[in-house]
Amino acid sequence: MRNQLHKSILFTSMMLSLGCAANADNWPNWRGAAMNGISAEKGLPVTWTETENVRWKVPLAGGGMSTPIVWGDQIFLTQALDKAGTHRALTCFSRKDGHVIWQQDTEFKGPKESTYEGEPHYCSASPTTDGERVVAFFASAGLVCYNMKGNQQWFKDLGRCEQLWGTASSPVIYKNLVLLNFGPGERSFLIAFDKKSGDEKWRITVPGKFGTSQKDWMGSWSTPIVSPHEGHDELVMAWPGEVKSYEPLSGKELWTCKGLGQLEYTSPLVSADTVVQMSGFGGPAIGVKRGGSGDVTETHRLWREEKAGQRIGSGIILGDYIYMLNENGVAQCIELKTGKSLWNERATTSTWGSLLYADGRLYATSQRGETVVLAAKPVFEVLARNNIGEKTISSMAASNGDLFIRTYEHLWCIRSGSSAE
Repeated sequence: MRNQLHKSILFTSMMLSLGCAANADNWPNWRGAAMNGISAEKGLPVTWTETENVRWKVPLAGGGMSTPIVWGDQIFLTQALDKAGTHRALTCFSRKDGHVIWQQDTEFKGPKESTYEGEPHYCSASPTTDGERVVAFFASAGLVCYNMKGNQQWFKDLGRCEQLWGTASSPVIYKNLVLLNFGPGERSFLIAFDKKSGDEKWRITVPGKFGTSQKDWMGSWSTPIVSPHEGHDELVMAWPGEVKSYEPLSGKELWTCKGLGQLEYTSPLVSADTVVQMSGFGGPAIGVKRGGSGDVTETHRLWREEKAGQRIGSGIILGDYIYMLNENGVAQCIELKTGKSLWNERATTSTWGSLLYADGRLYATSQRGETVVLAAKPVFEVLARNNIGEKTISSMAASNGDLFIRTYEHLWCIRSGSSAE
């Protein structure tokens, strides 16, 4: 396992070099610089309470699903400023004490969009930054690029984005491009823009459907993942029924593997030689050997799990194992090459957030605000349970000794040795 874990860490280091020269302590995308939930941080806190190891917390306008991103002393977060979603903001906070440095509001004047159970999830996408600009996706309210001082650089109205449960996919900056999964719904496409000008570079239209009946439920809420493989980069994306790989600069399709369900909530998990995609709503999961061309279902699919639990948050690949926390709070350790589950254990209550790995530990926060810390090894071990008592459905971020948790009420900064005033 040690050799495989070393290989996994080396692969993550390669992914850190993609897109921008990010420092190891920055968290520039949803799921971090390598887009896989793995942090190189050491010494992050293991335990905390509502006051102990809390560096600061600041109030937010309302609930939401997006995760904060971090660059240097700036933290960026999207949030709806009202329950109707008519004002959608990108807010820049100070890492030092959480005060608002600037906030830019994008007004939405169209008909009200659907969201899950009517919750205020109009800013579900996390922003992305390369240290020169920050890009936020506000669904039907458009895609906006600002410089680091909050001055708008460009804006794209992509039209109405409508689906029964709302949207979730976050934009990604890769080299000179901004990549975005627009959808799901009847209008669904993967699109790339020039990050400096906002000019469209390529677009791939994918099948979409919208309806209130279960037979009409289909779509992808996944965020694109860019990953190195054998001397070139691949954009890996999950769609209804299949996972695909593309050349990120051109959008050219490289390979496709079938066997998924019609609903894709999680993002692809990518290691140096394997892609794992898990369907939502109890649908199947597949493991795929990377490489090949065209339809590789028969030649490269390693395994298929026919039916599993509800999966919303994304997992982690470490060495020979996949670690996953299902929506019902049951954690799993799965063999990467076979798909065999080594253990299924109750870790916490219902959670939508994705796993975060750092320094041999796995972190995930339940909807009730309990962060469970697990040992990242093929034996189930709970290291700590930390409850801050506020609802959250977003994922955690880690940067330079700090853990960031976005709840419905506050943005929290957790740090060892701190105490709330």
